[in-house]
Formats: sequence, structure tokens, C-alpha cells
Amino acid sequence: MNEMSKMDQVKNANANRPQPKPGVLDIAAYVPGKSKGSHGKTIHKLSSNETPLGTSRSVQAAVEGVARNLELYPDGAATELRAAIGEAYGLSADRIICGAGSDEILSMLAYAYLGPGDEAIYSEHGFLVYDIAIRAAGATPVVAPEQDLTTDVDAILARVSDKTKVVFLANPNNPTGTYLPFDEIKRLHEGLPSTVLLVLDAAYAEYVRRNDYESGMELAATSENVVMARTFSKIYGLANLRLGWGYGPAHVIDAMNRIRGPFNVSGMAIAAGVAAVKDKEFVARSVDHNEKWLPWLTGELEALGLKVTPSVGNFVLMHFPDEDGKRAPDADAYLLERGCVLRLVGNYGLPNALRMSVGSEEANRTVVAHLKDFLQKD
Repeated sequence: MNEMSKMDQVKNANANRPQPKPGVLDIAAYVPGKSKGSHGKTIHKLSSNETPLGTSRSVQAAVEGVARNLELYPDGAATELRAAIGEAYGLSADRIICGAGSDEILSMLAYAYLGPGDEAIYSEHGFLVYDIAIRAAGATPVVAPEQDLTTDVDAILARVSDKTKVVFLANPNNPTGTYLPFDEIKRLHEGLPSTVLLVLDAAYAEYVRRNDYESGMELAATSENVVMARTFSKIYGLANLRLGWGYGPAHVIDAMNRIRGPFNVSGMAIAAGVAAVKDKEFVARSVDHNEKWLPWLTGELEALGLKVTPSVGNFVLMHFPDEDGKRAPDADAYLLERGCVLRLVGNYGLPNALRMSVGSEEANRTVVAHLKDFLQKD
């Protein structure tokens, strides 16, 4: 049987079973950071930007309380959580929506505002979930090039067309750690047609300590076409529970609620979120830890001869020499053998870089020591 007849046979077999809608099989599945080092051991997991401080005691107590009533459905509207978020930030709870991580917030926006024939824009090294959500909605992703691994407002505006319905922008951006000052965000917003939805993904906002930064809350509060997305996965340490939220105009939140699953946020996540947003001392400790170790990591890695992209998040992006045996995949394999798990970012168009979460003091010092040995070896 020749090769062509084999292919025809496969096509015929596939034709006799349910088929996904056009475009679904063109989506590259999201691949999370590794959890294990070589031989299954992990000493330090620094691949997913998780906090090294764990979760607060008040969060743990709240989760334990819910564990006694797992047979009951949660509040589908997450009323208590939305009220707690609103109180913490001075926002109207009616304009807040909660989801299973900020990923679900982003996906709901795509499903509500995108369809076949539409386009949505995101930056060159933007969060991979944007591409997945756009394609899953049946729309076409449009990628805007960056300048120095930083979002380029002019490049985004140049790609706006009559087909553009949404612009996704991570600020700060993952995996680069770079950010746009608020003046640039306002310039972007002013340059967009009023019919284009600007989605500001501020998953790392709590870590930013720059006077010219704003998470997008102000624009979302005062504009008809801006939504801000946030997460509890990072600074609050709730990644395992999958909890995020969005804030925007009432008409956008209404559209999202119409397609939201009836119980999309678990009772444990709701209780944990309420406790977390009230525990300001825990957040302050997390910020202080990052403020100490982010510049330390940057300086130590640069002292090893690595280029480090300036970051305002809880991670650093390091770039390796273009030399045999010294490239990022080589460093990744070397670190994995020693139980240190970082993140290769070739799928973000950065094949010779590694992203490293800011970890505990022990984790940070251990990785730097291993990288020093790696770069010095013959």
C-alpha cells in the first residue's frame, strides 16, 4: 500500500467520527512549566512564577472550613468574594466577575466578543493563552512586534483594522517582565476605536513598584471599552485553587455573565479569596521578599555574564550565549539534573532564554551557584 493510500485511509476513518470545528486542531496546546527535575526529583521549582511564601494562615483556615461541606454547591455569583474585592480596591462589586483563574476571564472575553472573521491583537511575546482563546473563539490572532522585549503601542495601533474587536495586553508582560507606563496605556486606549475592547491583563500588578505604573483599574472604571483581569495565583499563593477576577463596564460584565458557567468558582476558592484579599500583611511580606531578591538575582546573573531583561514581576528572563553547550536548553538540562526547574520559553519565540521565578533565599542562591558552574565548565 503506497503512502498516499495510507493517508486517504486515515482521512476516511476520520470522516466517520465527530470533528472539531475548523481551527481547533490548529491550536498549539498550552504547555505549563515542568514540575520535576531529572530522575523525578525536584529541589526547587521555579518554572511557574509561584510565590515561595506559600499561603497565609487565614487562607488555610478558610479552606479547612469549607472542606466540611463539600456536598453543597458554591454561591454561583461569588457574592462574598466580589464584595471583598470591591471593598479592598474601592470598586463596585456589580462590575466584578470571578473565574477559574484569570485564564477563564480572558477566555470568556474572547468567547463573548470574538467570532469567525474577527481579529484580536496581542504583542509578540505575550501570554500564550491569548492566542489559544482567540483561535478557540474562531477569530484570527494578529501579532504586533515588540521593541526591546517591550510592548510597542505604535505597532499595535498600526495593526488595527475594521476586523479588530479585541486587544489583549499583559502589563507587566509574561515571560519578559517588562511593562508599559500608564501614559502609554492611555495613548493606546485613545488610539483604539471605541468599538475595540482593550483587555489589560494585570496578573503581576501587585509586585510592581514603579510610580508610572497603573494596573488598568482607572481606565476600566471610566471607559466603556476597557476590562482589567487579575489573578489570585501569584502574590496570594492560590494557584492550586484557580481563582481570578475581572473588572470592567457593566455591559461587558453582563455579557460575560451570560456565558459564564453557573458554578465556575469553587466554594474553597471563594473562601480562600475572601481571606486572601483581606490579609494585607501577607501581601506586604510577599512584596518585601520580591523587592529584596529580584534585584539580587538580576545582579548575580549579570555578574555571571548573562543578559537579564529588566523585570518588574516576580521572575527574571535570562539570555544565554550563542555557543555550543552554553545555550538555554543546555543550561536547562544541567539545572534539571540538579533538581532545579526553570522555564524554557522557546514557545514564546525566545529559544535561547530561561525564565526563573523569584524563589526562596535557598532556591535563588542554589540556582545562581549551579549556573556559575555551568557557565565555567569546559
